[in-house]
This record gives sequence, structure tokens and C-alpha cells, in this order.
Amino acid sequence: MISALELRHMIECGFLPLSCTCTTNADGSLMIKVIDPSTGNVELLVTGVSTPALTSSRAIAGLIGQLRSEMAARKTRFESSERRAHER
Repeated sequence: MISALELRHMIECGFLPLSCTCTTNADGSLMIKVIDPSTGNVELLVTGVSTPALTSSRAIAGLIGQLRSEMAARKTRFESSERRAHER
């Protein structure tokens, strides 16, 4: 079994070179906050991440991959809408 401390450390390391803070909420769920250290912008903030299924490195890697995909999709949508605004 993976301890809460190990789980948080693995998640935080999974977002390098971005800065990630992973904290445990009172109900045992996680809050994951990812910041771009070069800009200080919050790239991702997820609360209430359920932990019971995060019992293996594969499950944790899957979560990190899913969250990284969400970040990339948001960034793409933002850049696309920003380009459209400049074209007007």
C-alpha cells in the first residue's frame, strides 16, 4: 500500500518541471495545484481527487497523464480563443 505522503510526492514529481503542490483534504481526497514557475500562473487546480483507486504506480501515472492532458487541452483552447480575439 502507498502512504499518503508517498502518493503526494509521486504526484508532485509527475508534474516536473512545473511546480505542483498536492495536499490531503479532511475527507482524505486530494487537492492538486500546478503552477508554471516561470510565470506564476496556476495551470491546474483540482480539488476532491479520490484516492482509493490510487494504489499502484500505474494508477498514479494514469491520473497524472489525465491531468496533463486536461492542462494541454485548456491551454490549446485558450490560445485558440486568444488568436481569434486578435484577428478581430
